[in-house]
Amino acid sequence: MLEAGDRAPSFALPSDSGKDVALQDFAGKTLVVYFYPKDNTPGCTREAQAFTKLLGAFRKVGADVVGISKDSVASHCNFRDKLGLKVPLLSDPELTTHKAYGAWGEKTMYGKKVTGVIRSTFIVGPDGRLQRVYRSVKVDGHAEAVLAEVSGGAKTKPKSKPAAKARPAKKAAAKRRGSGGRR
Repeated sequence: MLEAGDRAPSFALPSDSGKDVALQDFAGKTLVVYFYPKDNTPGCTREAQAFTKLLGAFRKVGADVVGISKDSVASHCNFRDKLGLKVPLLSDPELTTHKAYGAWGEKTMYGKKVTGVIRSTFIVGPDGRLQRVYRSVKVDGHAEAVLAEVSGGAKTKPKSKPAAKARPAKKAAAKRRGSGGRR
């Protein structure tokens, strides 16, 4: 099982652009590789749309994004055109890359053990090593979390000063009047 710090497995796969896309094409850059089960399904559609919506923000922080499934290039082209997707979609029908990344295996679906695509995302650093591994991804909010990670860490609320201890209303009002709490 791959972990952060491991060298990312190399790949060269056909894409919806009609050209092969390889890991080495992104040498010296950050690359987000997300594996998804199937084109034109509800979860996969939301995930692809989320990564497409944020693609400009990813590129602004020096990261690229690719999606990989076992679907054919023709299926990817249909999926891309139907939804106006901008993220390159790579085809891995032999599951070689899925297996190398651990994105294929046994999972539980509707209470049953099945073998299939394990929705996973990998952030590959400029040095070709995995910076972060997300397994069994929940779609909603995931693209935003990955963007926060490649932007320098999870988004946090600004730190604020601790709230002052609340004073009982009578004492607070009296103090404002300058009577020290007595009348």
